[in-house]
Amino acid sequence: MSSSGRYIAADGLSMTYRVPVRESSLRAAIQSIWRRETRDIEALASVDLRVCPGESVALIGPNGAGKTTLMKILAGILKPTSGRVRVLGQDPFERRPDYLRRIALVRGSQPLGSAPELTLMDSLKYQRLVYDLSEQEFRTNVDELIELLGIDGLLNRQVRALSLGERMRAGLAMALLYRPAVLFFDEPTIGLDVSAAVQTRSFLKRYVAQTDATLLLTSHYMADVAELCPRVVLINRGRKLFDGSLVDLTSRFQGDKIINVWIPEGGTLPVEATLTNGHYALRVARDQVATVAGQILSNAEVLDLTVRDAPLDVVIDQIYRQSSLDSP
Repeated sequence: MSSSGRYIAADGLSMTYRVPVRESSLRAAIQSIWRRETRDIEALASVDLRVCPGESVALIGPNGAGKTTLMKILAGILKPTSGRVRVLGQDPFERRPDYLRRIALVRGSQPLGSAPELTLMDSLKYQRLVYDLSEQEFRTNVDELIELLGIDGLLNRQVRALSLGERMRAGLAMALLYRPAVLFFDEPTIGLDVSAAVQTRSFLKRYVAQTDATLLLTSHYMADVAELCPRVVLINRGRKLFDGSLVDLTSRFQGDKIINVWIPEGGTLPVEATLTNGHYALRVARDQVATVAGQILSNAEVLDLTVRDAPLDVVIDQIYRQSSLDSP
């Protein structure tokens, strides 16, 4: 398939930032006024990516891995140092009006870019003018967003009076009012409480299913990834290390099991374990589960014992640590 036939096609994307450096002294600060020293930081290194219409893909990796840089390039905010990128058949950095009308970029830390004195409805009406929606399109889309997001009670309130969770829902309404074909979401649930995060994920899942929109998101919360994105792209130190299903990623790296043990009050275990919420938990290599469980059952009074896979966030953390050791 040609790049024009794909929603996102990137080849050999690299991004290098030049940053100033100096010693932490007054003399060095004065010298830097006339002679500034810099060094290059490689944020991305020859990253290839293909995303087809209707796919939901998560970019994951530790802080500073290059996820947000890649997303900003795809959204047209940054121009790569080298490489080629096409989104919807266009160069994103040209930021043509017909391109901008078909994408949305939402950052969780800045969920709503509207004048705080305006009401949400006034903000939506302004958005309608910017994206040249007809009155019928506007009314139909607003009604659907009211139903999906539950924002009916927010429409006549000033933006500055909204809570963070309400601002996120309002920001989603602003971003999706014009029905973009490609959604870029950078940490969509950051800072939200559990209830607001669940609502946000639920809405995004329903919206993508109903509109067949293409979703690309970054998140440190594995609940976002597990619920929204069957496919993940792991990036660390600017390099793509994995591109495939979340199931394949976890099965490849999930080497530990968690043994949970309940014993009578005052009892002891023959192995070292962590007391958590009234029971003991210990991480054990997969091939040692039978041996350790047998040792516990033979040498302690056990009320209950369960074995489960390590939580997804623990597995992903192990992958990050290992990839950091393996990276040059």
